[in-house]
Amino acid sequence: MLRCERRYAAAVADTRVERKERTRRAILDAALELCEDSSLVALSLRQVAKQVGIVPTGFYRHFESIEDLGLALVDESFASLRAMLRDVRHMDRDFAGSFSRIVDDSVAILVTHVHQQRAHFSFIARERTAGPPAVRDAIRHEIELARRELATDIARLPGTDGWSTEDLTSLSGLIVNAMVSTAEDLIVNAGRPDAEQRIVRDAGIQLRMVLVGALQWRSRP
Repeated sequence: MLRCERRYAAAVADTRVERKERTRRAILDAALELCEDSSLVALSLRQVAKQVGIVPTGFYRHFESIEDLGLALVDESFASLRAMLRDVRHMDRDFAGSFSRIVDDSVAILVTHVHQQRAHFSFIARERTAGPPAVRDAIRHEIELARRELATDIARLPGTDGWSTEDLTSLSGLIVNAMVSTAEDLIVNAGRPDAEQRIVRDAGIQLRMVLVGALQWRSRP
């Protein structure tokens, strides 16, 4: 009898956790949808609660404020961006001999991730300039982390062994900023194949220019 009661209690607890997680997921999805054409600064928790189908006080069981919700979305959105950059970094490391192919593959990966995670890339593009201050700061921090991670990988490439930390970070910053800018352009021109082809072509050219210059670069003593 006692064993059955324990199993029942465990099942009830699991159901509550699952239900809470589903509601939290619904709140995040609702926020992404509701601020698609505006920003978090214009979003109210009542709007989110109504969209999800919960009472406004139910919002606080998951987030302390809209700003707290925004920070959770930053974490979630950058999981997508980090996955994209990780795929890029895992390309062939023969930088000098095959960077042209690496550029093409990297841009293709970017396009795929933007298509698959459109809502998250839209969120980053929008909130990094128009979002609440704490959200903007969190996005800048995440982009800086991405730059540092990429700089670490660049330091392993042939020809960069004599580069300074500042130069490695500068190159990684150019690449990350180009990726973010290209993702924003793809979001703005969603549903326009001709514009996407132009964006992809321009992104490839820009990255090639950056990498051609990088191959000739020597850090100052």
